[in-house]
Amino acid sequence: ITSTTISAEQHRLASRRVKEAGLTDRIDIQQLDYRNLRGSYDKLISIEMIEAVGEKYIDTYFRQCSQLLRPDGSMLLQAIVIRDQVLERHRHSVDFISKYIFPGGFLPSVSLISESLTRCTDLRICHLEEMSDHYVRTLEAWREKFWQNIEQVRQLGFDEPFIRMWDYYLQYCAAAFAERQV
Repeated sequence: ITSTTISAEQHRLASRRVKEAGLTDRIDIQQLDYRNLRGSYDKLISIEMIEAVGEKYIDTYFRQCSQLLRPDGSMLLQAIVIRDQVLERHRHSVDFISKYIFPGGFLPSVSLISESLTRCTDLRICHLEEMSDHYVRTLEAWREKFWQNIEQVRQLGFDEPFIRMWDYYLQYCAAAFAERQV
């Protein structure tokens, strides 16, 4: 297994966990931009990374994924997507998340992904699964754990405005998934 991250903190944590699990001979964690990864892989798994790529680089992202896959390889893409019907409005607006939580983030639509795959690769969509209900339950669980550990959050130095904003973020996202807006 080869995994990449551009985050130094994520790299340190993942490397430590791999070492603690005694898997350094099987798992390679690289602090590396995905565009610089080389090799040939049977499978690629991308979990909520495409949202950080930005619309401008969607083609670059899929082109790189295609080049890394062996001819008989397969890719799993887990992504938060926006409905095709609101993509154009989303492109030109600034909402709570893009202003306060994830500046520079971009939610693609299924059609945008499909168009990029068609334009830049020989990849095709073989299976599509809607997971919104799972995300609602996940976000509710995260919020519950957040409040169960609120004193530890405060001890880490997070102030009341941050705490209110984070609580709002978790509820905002749960509502968006419950209403199938994303």
